[in-house]
Amino acid sequence: MKKALLFRGGWDGHEPVQTSEMVAEGLKKHGMEVDIFDHQECLLDPDLNSKYAVIVPVWTMGKLPPEPEKALLEAVRNGAGIGGWHGGMCDAFRENTEYQFMTGGQWVAHPGNIIDYRVEIIGKDPIIDGISDFDMHSEQYYMHTDPGNEVLAVTRFNGTVYPWIDGTIMPVIWKRHYGKGRVFFSSLGHTAEDFRRVPQVLEIIIRGILWAGHGKKNAWTIA
Repeated sequence: MKKALLFRGGWDGHEPVQTSEMVAEGLKKHGMEVDIFDHQECLLDPDLNSKYAVIVPVWTMGKLPPEPEKALLEAVRNGAGIGGWHGGMCDAFRENTEYQFMTGGQWVAHPGNIIDYRVEIIGKDPIIDGISDFDMHSEQYYMHTDPGNEVLAVTRFNGTVYPWIDGTIMPVIWKRHYGKGRVFFSSLGHTAEDFRRVPQVLEIIIRGILWAGHGKKNAWTIA
């Protein structure tokens, strides 16, 4: 059985415990074993890369000291996957630019805070297979993103709050590589309520994390 390491903490407003429990339960339904830690010392496990197929950070803001950061980056470069959502992955560790280089993006704003917006699915990929465009009532993430990301969904900003971003098309879901490791991110999933109200949010995250871990050669269906 393949294993995921999920470490959580940071700002409580993103409900790291509630959301991670929902994601962990979804992964277990696909036959994945999930180890959950409420600290970063788990990243210092000398067998980190060989023990885990995928690492899931759920740690909005906060700090990542040099040694855990080095261990995480090396694990992914050497083939472990990494996957996550919203601020738990891409508004984490704002001072760690190499971490941001790995993830492919960093949150910078959510104009209007909780608003109505639409997510547009683009392209074809097992992560989004069978999922059509859908609506959200949540934070619409404005992000600085890597042009090398393979984007699977976007959103369009209007100029209600900031007129100069009217019409901006922003990546919402992407995948990429960092060394030998697969990287998946979804900016959706502000709180557990988003997972409950819009089931596509949780489904995409589960599929994306499975894809990120697939590089470790397993029997999962996300190719």
